[in-house]
Amino acid sequence: MSQTTAAAGGVTAPAPIGVRLDRMPITPLHRRLTAVIGVGLFFDTFENNLSGTIGKVLQSDFGFGATSLKLVLASVFVGQFIGSLTLGRIADRFGRRRAFLINLAIYSVFSLLGAFSPNAAWLIVTRFFAGIGIGAEQALSDCYLADVLPAKKRGRFIAWAYTLAFCGVPAVGFAALWLVPLTPLGVAGWRWLFVLGALGSAVVWGLRRQLIESPRWLAATGRTAQAERLVARMEAEAAGRGLPMDAPPEVPRYAVDRLRHPGGWSRPAAEPHIDAVPRPFGAQPRLRDVLGPGLLRRTLVLWLFCVLSVVGYYGFGTLAPQIVAAKGYGIVAGLGFTALSFLGYPVGSALALPVVDRIERRTLIALSATAMVVAGLGFAYADSAAQIVTCGFAYTLCSNVFSSVSHVYLSEQYPTAIRATASGAAYSLSKLSAAALPFVLLPVLDAHGPGALFAVIAAAMAVLAVTVLTLGERTTGTPVK
Repeated sequence: MSQTTAAAGGVTAPAPIGVRLDRMPITPLHRRLTAVIGVGLFFDTFENNLSGTIGKVLQSDFGFGATSLKLVLASVFVGQFIGSLTLGRIADRFGRRRAFLINLAIYSVFSLLGAFSPNAAWLIVTRFFAGIGIGAEQALSDCYLADVLPAKKRGRFIAWAYTLAFCGVPAVGFAALWLVPLTPLGVAGWRWLFVLGALGSAVVWGLRRQLIESPRWLAATGRTAQAERLVARMEAEAAGRGLPMDAPPEVPRYAVDRLRHPGGWSRPAAEPHIDAVPRPFGAQPRLRDVLGPGLLRRTLVLWLFCVLSVVGYYGFGTLAPQIVAAKGYGIVAGLGFTALSFLGYPVGSALALPVVDRIERRTLIALSATAMVVAGLGFAYADSAAQIVTCGFAYTLCSNVFSSVSHVYLSEQYPTAIRATASGAAYSLSKLSAAALPFVLLPVLDAHGPGALFAVIAAAMAVLAVTVLTLGERTTGTPVK
């Protein structure tokens, strides 16, 4: 039965969609949705780390120089910049589910075409178009899970999705270690890596056709009857399994104060759970809305956060094989060290599970960023295989505690009606920053070595931690609008 709230005269009326979603226990449907999103993110991380992992192999196979290598590494992120902007707007206008199907189709097709690259130019172009699809994946996933998960469990289940997702990083590392020395069916092993990514994302496309649309998005766009049917179905599933509804989530004092702030999307403190009304900014979400009253400071903080976070995160993941090569190790040995280091990615996400809803997000972001700096400097000055793998594992572990809480934090910042557009804009800046990394960090590595490279990364992460701690919003346990 639908959850209700008391109205005047003792009459009851349906509670707002957001309140009902936040009161739900975790049901098998929530777990299925999280798993499907997580599997899609698995192939997203597989694709994201593919070019960097086999960069030295591609350079050797095609015989291209340093500039072509930088373009191959950067092209996918330039595509992601465009994809984050465009597909985020599609998700807010036409629905999360439809945007998911578009982005998966794009990067599945172009990843497969990349396997047939006859030269560097073909590879750069196909990686660019694959990036358009890949670019929206994380923003769409964060928005969707924030929409459908109850507030008290949101952080943990988003972290579960990314724990599954980041298994894709060691997967590409070990797949490269296995396939690169081989030529199955007479085809170079690295080409099979692109085929694996394409086929995997095609399977996920089929799974995601079964996703429900976001009830919050339906309610925010005026499709209340559809939202009501979906939420009633979810409530019926919980009731059929004897799972009680939670008490309405308490709004922390800092969140109530924030809601009192005039302008923009602020809401009265007496009504902290009111759902977003249909399109308060007009018929279509607009990018400039994120710079409006009540959101400007938050947006600027998140944009700076996204630009700096990839310096630490992708600065290692994309360039790790190059760093190992700079220490004098060969291609196969470098792939082995990288694959072992990448095991820290899913372990770090798993370690975030018990703490992500217990420690304030800003604090956990700052602590994990600091730990990344320490592990990164250790990796830079490691002079043995054991030290390289140990420090690399520690770095990826810390970076995925950082990454998991960052995805939760970003998903909680904006109202439903513009969440995908606003998050896509923030993510797009991170992709643009990631595209610039090879052109900024590779020259530092070549000219000054790993120590200088990680000094640059350390400086970026220090600025990030201070900015989030002093200017970022507190969001832990707060219902999304």
